[in-house]
Amino acid sequence: MKAKVTLEKINNVVEPNEESKLYQLYDGIMLLAIIIGIIPLMFRTQTTLFKYFDLISCLCFVVDYIVRWATCGIRSKNNSWFNYLIYPITPMAIIDMLSILPTINLIAPSFKLARFTRVFKLLRIIKFTHYFESLEIIIEVIRKQKRILLTVLSLSIFYTLLTAMIMFNAEEEINPVTGEYLFANFFDAFYWAACTLTTVGYGDLYPISEIGRAISIVSSFVGIAIIALPSGVITAGFMNELKRRALEEEKREREEREKEWEEDEEYQ
Repeated sequence: MKAKVTLEKINNVVEPNEESKLYQLYDGIMLLAIIIGIIPLMFRTQTTLFKYFDLISCLCFVVDYIVRWATCGIRSKNNSWFNYLIYPITPMAIIDMLSILPTINLIAPSFKLARFTRVFKLLRIIKFTHYFESLEIIIEVIRKQKRILLTVLSLSIFYTLLTAMIMFNAEEEINPVTGEYLFANFFDAFYWAACTLTTVGYGDLYPISEIGRAISIVSSFVGIAIIALPSGVITAGFMNELKRRALEEEKREREEREKEWEEDEEYQ
């Protein structure tokens, strides 16, 4: 019983129902740990100071991982051993572990993937979602609107493949610099189509024939329409989520006031 009470107190610091000074302190420490863990990734050479940054950051992540694992049952509806069993394979737990492993050298020496360990450390940025409400809201919106967003993504991929195939077969001009086809292979055409669909247009690959330019114009117009779809979906979902959270906050405050009134009446 005492252990459960202790875990509940710890959980109120990590994932509280309402903010407290301890929660703000814990958030501040973890945000600082994330920042100092990211700083070494901004430099090619690693100094002794950066190694200490990495170690301190990793220590904080390990403590955070253990605490969240120990309290995962408290946060679930049914506090059973199964919750503790599956926690390590939940998405955020996997991200947390992958961001820890490079520092304690469980990956690099065995597989000699030095570059990949730096990539794993970049996953620490995702840990910001634990401590920023705005990011949590966006992730929640994406989760709720995933069917619509997946539909838009499927449409984008299909249109990119279609445009790339059309351009690859329509644009048969020779590049005067290289003496080869402008689109040497299908990947070049797919790369061009993706850049055109997203209206980025780096300018390193572009059609020069009239039919190729015509296809490019149509692709650009369609790309603007397709790219605008997820923006509207996420914006609408974001506003709905803000309204829902505001209503929940008002309801919680009203219930607290009613509880205080009842306690005052009983006391009188």
